Amino acid sequence: MGHLDSIWAYISRTLLYLPGIIIGLTIHEYCHALVAHWCGDNTSKEQGRVSLNPLKHIDPYGFIMLLVAGFGWAKPVQFNEQNLRNPKTDVMKIALAGPLSNALIAMLLSVILVIAKPVFSDVNRMILNMFYYAIYINWGLFIFNLIPLPPLDGSHLLFHPFRKYPEVYNAIYKYGSLILFGLIIFSIVSRSNFIPIGRLIEFLGDGFLKLIGF
Repeated sequence: MGHLDSIWAYISRTLLYLPGIIIGLTIHEYCHALVAHWCGDNTSKEQGRVSLNPLKHIDPYGFIMLLVAGFGWAKPVQFNEQNLRNPKTDVMKIALAGPLSNALIAMLLSVILVIAKPVFSDVNRMILNMFYYAIYINWGLFIFNLIPLPPLDGSHLLFHPFRKYPEVYNAIYKYGSLILFGLIIFSIVSRSNFIPIGRLIEFLGDGFLKLIGF
């Protein structure tokens, strides 16, 4: 009976996570694609990525990993840098679009939560919890994607000048990805806050809710 209770608890918790994960990943990638399109490259538009349809953006394996291991990925948005009007600044705009969209989602959901909390508390606490999860998941996507290690968005901001040196840039991308993966695995196995994302999520999530009177 205890085993079944554990399974049901995991399923229930996962169902509460899902809206926040789907919304966060979808809008994150949509904003990458939209800004790339605005900046003059139609690659994402032609690939159908300028869309709010989650199926256009969610990678099945990355999605499963996110649910099971707490980290994952969506389909990366592709763009041709040569088509951008101002490549040096446009690449950074594209990179920032995703994380900033998650921060805006988290703030918008926080405002809705404050306004509608009395209704949620009286009618259905599950909806209240769903909002909580969605807020903190999107703060997490904002923070995680700004880590300056490939292939995360933060790496484009920090290492974009090295693109003029292909060998150096490729090495940074290759070994940076390995370092990121290693840090994630180490954090999971050791159950440590080696990458203090959790504390930053709490700081931003709790701080903004208090700021708006929650």
